[in-house]
Amino acid sequence: MPLARDSLTRGGLIPGAGQPAFELKLRDPAPVPVLIAVPHAGRCYPPELAARMRCPGEAGLRLEDRFVDLVGTRLARATGAALLLAHAPRAMIDLNRAPDEMDWSMVADAAPARHVQMGRRARSGLGLVPRRLPGMGELWTGRMSAADLTARIENIHKPYHLVLGASLDMLRDRWGAALLIDLHSMPPLGPKRGGNAAPDFVVGDRFGASCSAGVSTAAIDHFEREGRAAAYNRPYAGGYVLDRHGAPSRGIHALQMELCRAAYLDRELREPGPGLAEIVEVLARLVRRLVDEITGAVDLAEAAE
Repeated sequence: MPLARDSLTRGGLIPGAGQPAFELKLRDPAPVPVLIAVPHAGRCYPPELAARMRCPGEAGLRLEDRFVDLVGTRLARATGAALLLAHAPRAMIDLNRAPDEMDWSMVADAAPARHVQMGRRARSGLGLVPRRLPGMGELWTGRMSAADLTARIENIHKPYHLVLGASLDMLRDRWGAALLIDLHSMPPLGPKRGGNAAPDFVVGDRFGASCSAGVSTAAIDHFEREGRAAAYNRPYAGGYVLDRHGAPSRGIHALQMELCRAAYLDRELREPGPGLAEIVEVLARLVRRLVDEITGAVDLAEAAE
């Protein structure tokens, strides 16, 4: 059996920072057909971007999937899964939105016809470039230029999704199937005690479009067996990442996994908390079960030869 080699690929470019927009960590040959992607935990804020934000500290904190990249990193290490981490912040560009899912009134020199083209998320303030947040209002002191938006798409959004798609194809070609876990975090959805305890996990599959029913069913069953409250597609069913990359007919399955921040952060939901290690263990057992589901319980040691 060939020895696995760890590789690290950095790609894209954060405008104004000169830093890679994302990095991909994987082993060759891949020991499991799983890729964990973390699109919303980036914390690299160029000075020019921060200067244009009304409340950069608070807005950035609320937009980020705070430190869920630590969960993803430890989960990949525990399972052998590939890991795609975005370093560009969601405030700069949202990798879980389509390139045209934009509030064009934010762009000073956008073509007039584009102002009528606005989807539901963009109207709510959370489009390709977030515009506003509940309780905070407008995030920016002024409008951006079309050239600025194009630079973000060409240097961050486009290369990220090209690498994500190519990596999933590679895993599928090696194993016959591949699984994307698009890892996010969510604010607490309610009290954690009582008969209607708010979930620690929300599994999204675009209402069955992004993966086989067996994968989603296995995920929900796993959390029930673990004694962890979980919800299915409500209130988060997934977004552009699942729409673009989930293709169960081609053997590529995609789940969005939302983690309650209270489960792995401290009480202020700002720093890693005591529950981080347990959450990683629960998710590691989930990954192993889903590997069996998508490969038909193939012997992993034999398959990796």
